[in-house]
Amino acid sequence: MSWNDYYQRRDIIEAVLRQARRAPGAPLPFAEVEGAERAFGTEENLLRALHYKWTQVLGGYLRAEVAGPEDADDVPGGGESDHVDAVARAWHGAVRDHPTLHAVLEAHLPHHPALRPMHDAELRMLAVTAGLAEPNEPRDEVTRIGEAFEALLRNQTARHAPDRRANPVGQLLRRLAPTG
Repeated sequence: MSWNDYYQRRDIIEAVLRQARRAPGAPLPFAEVEGAERAFGTEENLLRALHYKWTQVLGGYLRAEVAGPEDADDVPGGGESDHVDAVARAWHGAVRDHPTLHAVLEAHLPHHPALRPMHDAELRMLAVTAGLAEPNEPRDEVTRIGEAFEALLRNQTARHAPDRRANPVGQLLRRLAPTG
């Protein structure tokens, strides 16, 4: 891909997001954006590019909040062994600052199975980064934990503000505990 192709694809992504801002759950304005079909070929390829953009955004927010162990002393809340709150802040910040991108992906995930592996990787990233799972645990289990954690985060967003008094780990464990 040349730099011209890169900039063209970037501009198309931004144009699609501008148009989707009006109704993020509606079908993508793929045909309405000049050059989208030529640059991406299919709507699914455009959605993959949008998910890649989301992964970069979320990863940046996670890095800013959690950082690596080598940076633990330099990060707000550095030295915390529990990263659940930091991951929650990162996720909420990414959703707050990029609402259309997130809403478009959420709306199209059920209709595009090719996005599922990318979304599952995101769920595992959230679970592992929050310290709720270990990278060497079975993928399906880590994905399930990430799914429950994301549902908790989504529920907090639906209430318009994270409940800082509630213990997110306790809420997650209640969701994961088998009911009898």
